[in-house]
Amino acid sequence: MTLVTIYHNPKCSKSRQTLALLEERDLELRIVPYLESPPSKSELADIVKMLGIAAADIVRTGEDEYKESGLTADSSENDVLDAIVIAPKLMQRPIVICGDQARVGRPPESALEIL
Repeated sequence: MTLVTIYHNPKCSKSRQTLALLEERDLELRIVPYLESPPSKSELADIVKMLGIAAADIVRTGEDEYKESGLTADSSENDVLDAIVIAPKLMQRPIVICGDQARVGRPPESALEIL
């Protein structure tokens, strides 16, 4: 059985919905409460690579932490990753990883594409 990892925020409805979809499929799940156990900078870089997008594309720009971080549309990949490490609330949620692929669970069903 393949391990499926979900970076999960239980307070987020999309994260809860995505987790429920995964649990329905009787998968081996690794649930990472990323606000309590944030990924390292290298783990984030790997996640971004698996997603096939820029780090800026997983940033929640509406959060107060975004304004406080000093990030802009022109921020470097390195600066964005550093900001997420400092304030994991900036990371889009949930992120689901299966093998060498990842998806942001927005909408929740998009996570099923990599199973």
